[in-house]
Amino acid sequence: MADNDGEALPDLPPSAKLVYKVLEYNGAMTQKDIVEESMLSARTVRYALERLEEIDIVSEDVYFADARQNLYNLTETGEAATDGTPDQAVSDD
Repeated sequence: MADNDGEALPDLPPSAKLVYKVLEYNGAMTQKDIVEESMLSARTVRYALERLEEIDIVSEDVYFADARQNLYNLTETGEAATDGTPDQAVSDD
């Protein structure tokens, strides 16, 4: 794993946070599925996944249904990233 200089989910760009939320709500997905669900460009999703992998929030596995694609899922670190902490999204208050 690359050195992440203490970076955490709140420090990442909005696109990475959106990809994180998509994976949190939907579970394991391919990059193509994330692009469709998030409505982000493929390039933006690739960058977001790369950033999430650097801080060990997302893992990449082989997608056995189509070996040309990878399956992305939250790691235990990623699942715990928001557990026990207040939601950092903007509220309607």
